[in-house]
Amino acid sequence: MAQASSVYPPLEDRPIKETICLFDVDETLTPARRAASPQMLQLLSALRHKCAIGYVGGSDLIKQQEQLGTPAINVTTLFDFCFAENGLTAFRLGQPLASASFIGWLGEDKYKHMVNFCLRYISEIDCPVKRGTFIEFRNGMINISPIGRNATVQERQEFNKFDEEHKIREKFVAALKEKFPDYGLTFSIGGQISFDVFPTGWDKTYCLQHLEHEKEISGVDYKTIHFFGDKTHKGGNDYEIYEDSRTIGHAVDSPEETMRVVKELFAL
Repeated sequence: MAQASSVYPPLEDRPIKETICLFDVDETLTPARRAASPQMLQLLSALRHKCAIGYVGGSDLIKQQEQLGTPAINVTTLFDFCFAENGLTAFRLGQPLASASFIGWLGEDKYKHMVNFCLRYISEIDCPVKRGTFIEFRNGMINISPIGRNATVQERQEFNKFDEEHKIREKFVAALKEKFPDYGLTFSIGGQISFDVFPTGWDKTYCLQHLEHEKEISGVDYKTIHFFGDKTHKGGNDYEIYEDSRTIGHAVDSPEETMRVVKELFAL
């Protein structure tokens, strides 16, 4: 695969100076929870020859490997910066950076109290189907799904339509905010079936601190940070980084639109 075998210039020697493109994953680089197309990977490879590239997603690295990598190619070799769980698990040029822990920040007692509330709440939700893995514990956050993360692609799409009408996730978030107002947490709806819960400030803007540290490593000061994402509305999991003064936000609604915008911006 060309995107894996190409030799890229060092970060400080990329033709478009002090510039990086950061991408959300689901519905930006890939269809939700599915793999990136060969055309998308080829475009990212071409872009990487011009400027630095990275992704930032709420999911853990395993899921991003499934969507962006292959059994033979590690996803951390395909991007200059890989930010899983909003950057709480991070890689630079294939090497891990410092990470942070959700459970260490919140504490076990508070965490159990919140999880017990969530499980009771989910038991009373009436939605078309329910599957497994309603709460997924990650390093830097938890992900809560009223239908369950084991739902099939078809079931995810059907729940998403149901949720648009009945606001299942929106009401769930409102209930959590009312129940735990002093926990210092942010609730961020993303994808088709779930929402993330993490300490306030640990949204996708968390990853920007890693980019700010780059000038201490290679001397590159990323003054132009393009961000591409689909959930850029208030309450969506791309909102904070899309609106951040340090980024230039591009709202897209599909991988195809991402490709179109990238081609226009960078003459690819």
